Amino acid sequence: MKPTTTPGILFPWFLLCLTSLPLAAQKKNAFYQLPIRQATSTIRIDGVADERAWQEAAPATDFRMVLPMDTGAARVRTEVRMAYDDQNLYFLARCYHALPGPYMVESLRRDFSFSKNDNFLLFMDPFDDQTNGFSFGANAVGAQWDGLMYEGSKVDLSWDNKWTSVVKNYADQWILEAAIPFKTLRYKKGIVQWGINFSRLDLKTTEKSSWAPVPRQFPTASLAYSGTLVWDRPPPTAGPNVSVIPYALGGLTRSYANATPVASRWDGGVDAKVAITSSLNLDLTVNPDFSQVEVDRQVTNLDRFELFFPERRQYFLENGDLFSNFGYPTIRPFFSRRIGLGVPIRFGARLSGKLDKNWRIGVMNMQTGKESQPNPAGSALPAWQHPAQNFTVVALQRRVFARSNIGAIFIDKESLNHQPGADPKQPVYSRYNRNAGLEYNLASSNNLWTGKVLLLKSFSPGKAGRDVTHAANLQYASRQWNLIWQHQYVGRDYNAEVGYVPRRGYVRVNPQVGYLLFPKGGPVLSHGPLVNAAYFFDESFRRTDHETYLGYGFTFRSRSSLTAWTARDYVRLLQPFDPTNAAGDTLARGTEHRWNAWGTDFVSKPQSLFTYSFSTRHGGYYADGTRLNLTGELGYRFQPYVSLAVSSSYTHLRLPEPWGGQTFWLVGPRLDVTMTNALFFTAFAQYNEQQKNINLNTRLQWRYQPASDLFIVYTDNYFPAPFAVRNRALVLKLTYWWNI
Repeated sequence: MKPTTTPGILFPWFLLCLTSLPLAAQKKNAFYQLPIRQATSTIRIDGVADERAWQEAAPATDFRMVLPMDTGAARVRTEVRMAYDDQNLYFLARCYHALPGPYMVESLRRDFSFSKNDNFLLFMDPFDDQTNGFSFGANAVGAQWDGLMYEGSKVDLSWDNKWTSVVKNYADQWILEAAIPFKTLRYKKGIVQWGINFSRLDLKTTEKSSWAPVPRQFPTASLAYSGTLVWDRPPPTAGPNVSVIPYALGGLTRSYANATPVASRWDGGVDAKVAITSSLNLDLTVNPDFSQVEVDRQVTNLDRFELFFPERRQYFLENGDLFSNFGYPTIRPFFSRRIGLGVPIRFGARLSGKLDKNWRIGVMNMQTGKESQPNPAGSALPAWQHPAQNFTVVALQRRVFARSNIGAIFIDKESLNHQPGADPKQPVYSRYNRNAGLEYNLASSNNLWTGKVLLLKSFSPGKAGRDVTHAANLQYASRQWNLIWQHQYVGRDYNAEVGYVPRRGYVRVNPQVGYLLFPKGGPVLSHGPLVNAAYFFDESFRRTDHETYLGYGFTFRSRSSLTAWTARDYVRLLQPFDPTNAAGDTLARGTEHRWNAWGTDFVSKPQSLFTYSFSTRHGGYYADGTRLNLTGELGYRFQPYVSLAVSSSYTHLRLPEPWGGQTFWLVGPRLDVTMTNALFFTAFAQYNEQQKNINLNTRLQWRYQPASDLFIVYTDNYFPAPFAVRNRALVLKLTYWWNI
């Protein structure tokens, strides 16, 4: 059978299955309605509900339990009221105590971990499309939470914008009061029904609840289960909405490894946000800098393929799902971290948002500068040039049925004034690389069925043939069953230079089955097995890899969890591979390796001041070797001001010669100090024995007014043995958010 024939048959069969599912239906909780009217008095954001406007606003009460079980009324009482005026949308949440004792929080840090804090969250769907929206909230000491919602239930917490809130604690409750400017939101003029839901987590009772009921297998952020916010008249227009965000930066750097003197840096740039309409935004940037972004956490890497590290730069994040979530985690035609990799970004523009209830659009263009990279001292080779490059991405999404959509994307990378191979002493960069793709995203009205069908094609000079990728998956998630089927095909000539596709030339088949049982009493809330099988084949349908995994998990009523698993692996190497990933000898291409392994994973209950987690793995490895991995994290918090954590990973490999025994430690202590909810200090160190590096990163952030910050960042890198400094850097950056 030809290798392209079977994937070609599977693809339309899967498309037929997805599109034939029942999709069009009324929103599940449409009858949960909260009226909102214009405030009848001025509202002060102080955590005191003494304004006449709050007394006259309709309350949302009678929350339903989601966890531990979704079959009854919430034990913990919550009451929410909403109002508005010409400038702001207001909400007030009364969060009553059900049990005595202090609140449970991590810190005052913004965008906290949901599961580790007593908190109240609002999920808002201004287009009532059950797919995209906004989330706002706070924990019990006032740390803010805000994010963009996408794919029906996911929240991107990297998004920041201007809004104000205050939390005040009382003997029997804590009150959150907030004002969100209409200029912060994106919504269509004239729409008088918005999707809305409220979520409450109370760790003392281990109860999660929501106003409009949500089945326990889904997050409370699931917009498929939102209620309706009914306006007494169309929301006011935001008016002219232009924000200018300049920055100024100064810094000192020194490379001790290259014996260079201290270098100073003085720089500046500007971002701008222009609301073309109330739901469509234009972002502009000139000479952006991202030095305040926290560095990536290091990992011990024993994988044969490139690892993924998420985008952290603010500019790329708003409506970023249109671009970055196209495809699958290992098949991303666009990955924004490829832009500005080791070279400066000169300027960029991005238009993104809603055209109407059914259409979303994203258009982005970024220009990087030409950069000279000197070779190491003493090298006879000349300095090499990285050409200036232009990146263009166009994405379009059309809603179909109840909550599904069809998306299209086009990506173009151009090297400007660059002739590959013209100078044999210079590295070769491709003249251009382009990708075009279509995908259909399935989401049934009740969220039980989800799935995707994907088709991609790349265009590169001198590359043609098997340059197509397609994939599909279908998932059924009920309270007890979780059934998944996925298959992928990536052609060996498929090329996504601005994407993340770590492996090419394969066919993957991946079924998964999970089942949960719910005891009526005792410490165990739920337990059940999970079976997962991943099979990889080359394009001639010869098996190259497979992993069969059997796990059994327990979730306890205390919210701790334990999983035990066993797995069987097979690998036929397609390329030479160093099993230590430490620049050593390699195993030969075509060699076959089989092993068994077992392991455990445990996470302690989040409501304790002292928390811990651990993972274990023991079993076989390449070349009939063995691998032992022990990973753990300890944390303690002096709430709400100080949080301490230490993570560590120990890996021991036992292999035949020439590798022998290899041990890799990875240790990372972290300190978080939150003096107020506007002043934060973070320090963490990372010792990576595999990479032979010690890293220290400290960051002080002062949010002196909403969305405006002062950052002081200091980083150090060291050689572990003999202990010596590699390089150091100190950066001071000031940003200011100015609404015109």
